[in-house]
Amino acid sequence: MEFLGVLLQLLDATIRVSVPLLLAALAGLYSERSGVFDIGLEGKMLAGAFAGASAAAVTGSAWLGLMAAIAISVFFALVHGFASITHRGNQIVSGVAINFIAAGSTIILGQAWFRQGGRTPSLTGDARFQSITLPGADAVSGVPILGPIYSDLISGHSLLVYAAFAMVPITWWVLFRTRFGLRLRAVGENPAAVDTAGISVAWLRYRAVICTGVLTGAAGAYLAVAQNAGFVKDMTAGKGFIALAALIFAKWRPVPVMFACLLFGFLDAFAIRYQGLAFPGIGRVPVQLMQALPYILTVILLAGFIGKAIPPRAGGVPYVKER
Repeated sequence: MEFLGVLLQLLDATIRVSVPLLLAALAGLYSERSGVFDIGLEGKMLAGAFAGASAAAVTGSAWLGLMAAIAISVFFALVHGFASITHRGNQIVSGVAINFIAAGSTIILGQAWFRQGGRTPSLTGDARFQSITLPGADAVSGVPILGPIYSDLISGHSLLVYAAFAMVPITWWVLFRTRFGLRLRAVGENPAAVDTAGISVAWLRYRAVICTGVLTGAAGAYLAVAQNAGFVKDMTAGKGFIALAALIFAKWRPVPVMFACLLFGFLDAFAIRYQGLAFPGIGRVPVQLMQALPYILTVILLAGFIGKAIPPRAGGVPYVKER
């Protein structure tokens, strides 16, 4: 039972750490399936985290913080869309620019508004999303095995955690069972055919990047208003890039994206929980190596150890309407 308790704690941490990765990866899925590559997931998450924490600190409402996070992330997504869709600019350059703008502006504004070295004030009470106890969790907690799984692992998370995992089947249904999803996938593969059918390629891609903005805003809000009690400098810590790696690893499919994010989250949770752990025959593992595990896996996966991952054929290519 002691082993079960340790395992449940590790899996519980895995779920909590995986949520921002999952939301960001699903955000990138919408954008990249439409043919718009988005390196700016990191920047939009960071901007969303700062806006969410700032709004929650000022208003005392986590929900207003979430709306502020989504609003600023959608704004940056529309900026990316304006540069890469309307003006047919380089999508990689646009995304990198958003990352730089978000990284610099959050520190400057944080210092100017709150005078705490770029941080926001600590969030308490209704300014944070609190854990939710599911029905019957306390009653079944004493049941062997199944009780702790339900009461400790499944129950006790914030609303955004359940919403993030609910977005996996919702995204699958939207992409593969709706007219919008069919057109979205088609515009990422052959935009000329979609245009010939009388459907606006630009409008479809704009809707895709708006979906990206909503989900990255939610990811940022989770980091600052649910998982943590406020915003700190560079709190995304490369999660946007890891989400991109998970997206490529999963070959742009929603359910594999979830498992890829859980894998990255497990390594991150393991590294946090077992820093400085001594293994038999190996000795004590350096803390730095444990912290680098998720990033090492990212490099390994992107180096081609997952087989050939074929992106949407029109990805990264601005569409020019034939006259």
